[in-house]
Amino acid sequence: MLITAENVTKRFTGGADTVQALESVDLAIEAGEFVTIVGPSGSGKSTLLNLLGLLDTPTTGTVTLNGTDVESYSDRERTSVRKEAIGFVFQSYGLIPTLTALENVAVPRMLEPNPSATEERAADLLAAVGLGDRLDHYPDELSGGQKQRVAIGRAMVNEPDLILADEPTGNLDRDTGERVLSTLLESTDDDVTVVAVTHDEYVAGFSDRVLNLVDGRLQPADADAMRPDSGGSHADVGGMAPAGDADSVDAEAGGEQQ
Repeated sequence: MLITAENVTKRFTGGADTVQALESVDLAIEAGEFVTIVGPSGSGKSTLLNLLGLLDTPTTGTVTLNGTDVESYSDRERTSVRKEAIGFVFQSYGLIPTLTALENVAVPRMLEPNPSATEERAADLLAAVGLGDRLDHYPDELSGGQKQRVAIGRAMVNEPDLILADEPTGNLDRDTGERVLSTLLESTDDDVTVVAVTHDEYVAGFSDRVLNLVDGRLQPADADAMRPDSGGSHADVGGMAPAGDADSVDAEAGGEQQ
């Protein structure tokens, strides 16, 4: 999916206060490209992701998907595009507590005519992110990192054209984080576009291109310095825990760790 943002500004107004979240953002992302946007908390990363995912609209400027101005979509069309073409990975997971890991991953395809094929794909995706033995576990039986991996599987189950990931490795140890990033990277071989926002520079090392968002403005970043083979470690650049501490960052009571 080809994505562009032209002179995009986003402001939030509450009472007498106005917050400028994005300022004059210009961006073009090709189909099959893995782009990471890095920046500190509060820099506007999630706001930009929401605009690209049709969850919000810019105050000024234009966002296009495959050449179509997203503001021309009706509400029904926006919902259809989000469902059929975009996979989301949210920081808050968004899992349904009464469904198992397998069922949560399968939710976007619950109306498909071939439930066995959906179940098989969901199981394959969970295995790919290291949760092949957690298919029947409910969210309250999973740690934070495991929930995050379920959310990543759910984002990919519909074979979307675009995956938008907000801090995809935020609760993962080094080895699991690399597995997840490799899975996202492999999806670009099928012309899936991946946009990840993060404060963890190691994620950027798996990307085709890295952009830095500071105070709502985009600028190029040095991707080579962030490559996985550049000699740095996760512990050096932040985000992921050391190997061997899988899911220990915020493991929850009742969840077995891997």
